[in-house]
Amino acid sequence: MTSQFVIAMLNPTIGMLFASAFFLLWTNQRGQNYILMIALSYVASSVGFLIQDVGPSFANKFERIPANVCFLVTGYLLIGGALKRYGLRIPHVLMAGIVAAGAAWQVWFVLVQPDLTARVFMVNFLLGCISLIGAVKLHPVEKRHSVDRLLFWVMVLCTLNFFLRPASIMLLAGGFTDFGSFQQSFYWTTVQFTQVMISVLFALTLMVAIALDLIAELRREANTDKLSGVLNRRGFERDAVAALGACGERRQSACLMIADLDHFKAINDAHGHAVGDRAISLFGQHLAASLQPGMIAGRIGGEEFAVLVPEAEFGAARRFAEALRADFPQKCAGRLPLSLSPSVSIGLCLAGPGVELYDLMHKADEALYHAKRLGRNQVQVFTPRQSDTPATRHTLAGA
Repeated sequence: MTSQFVIAMLNPTIGMLFASAFFLLWTNQRGQNYILMIALSYVASSVGFLIQDVGPSFANKFERIPANVCFLVTGYLLIGGALKRYGLRIPHVLMAGIVAAGAAWQVWFVLVQPDLTARVFMVNFLLGCISLIGAVKLHPVEKRHSVDRLLFWVMVLCTLNFFLRPASIMLLAGGFTDFGSFQQSFYWTTVQFTQVMISVLFALTLMVAIALDLIAELRREANTDKLSGVLNRRGFERDAVAALGACGERRQSACLMIADLDHFKAINDAHGHAVGDRAISLFGQHLAASLQPGMIAGRIGGEEFAVLVPEAEFGAARRFAEALRADFPQKCAGRLPLSLSPSVSIGLCLAGPGVELYDLMHKADEALYHAKRLGRNQVQVFTPRQSDTPATRHTLAGA
């Protein structure tokens, strides 16, 4: 086994190791197809290097066409997978067109007008174009973590590598006369080692990004109420405290509303807990669909929900609460027993800068119970003169 063979096998081996790792990640996250695209990109890269480095020793020049097509497919899948991770649209037509153009030029420079130097420039130029597409599309995306910024700069590095490296090295060392001299050249040595570094950097960056996505998904599951689909109490309190803190720093007000399904205990007693759960689920869906940007909603008790409206104008917050209440029966039409007339009572409270969440929730709760006492199915605003005794609260619980 020669040192040249060891170097030649470096990229295929690393590629298959990363392909296996991404396949394992995908088997545990089948819904994330971008991980499968990344795994397939490393397979294509390994196959390309095997054909390029091993194939010519026992085959003819026709082997070089599929080798370079594999490299172009690698770029297509790798950049496409990275874009898909951010929910960006993959420009399939453009990128497939680049791969097709590369295949056509390969045939031309191998069979019609053989020119190894032109073929090398062409492949690198097209790979640079694919990397540039990824960098351009990723540039405006919000980068929440340092790994997001790193992935962007890795794409920029790939683009510069494909555009500048061939020209600078060939300017110093000259072109190639035949494939034998090409594989022994300084240029091909730089390809072997720069490709290893870029492959490793790309793979590690994407693995960290996938791990962060998984952690975020687990955190969402831990803070989401499965029945209603909105935040659970822990998730709501965490996000609401942070939002109120931000409002306090900007000296802006906020509004909090607490909504409670009317006659919920009677629904459970008369129709069973399955119907009660269905009512909670329907209100959660209605609430989630009604939320506007910046609003934070959560289920904070059995049939009780809270909505924080940061930086709110009070009139707009009240109109939102009224619409939420008025539209709820229509959203339940045909989904609950006909004998049910679902309704919701809402308490609303305005918060000035610096108010604590629990104080705000207490005041909104006072307004809610005032709405219950006045006949339910209405929105009431907290006023300082409102008061409620524990006995009254106990009487109205589940009402």
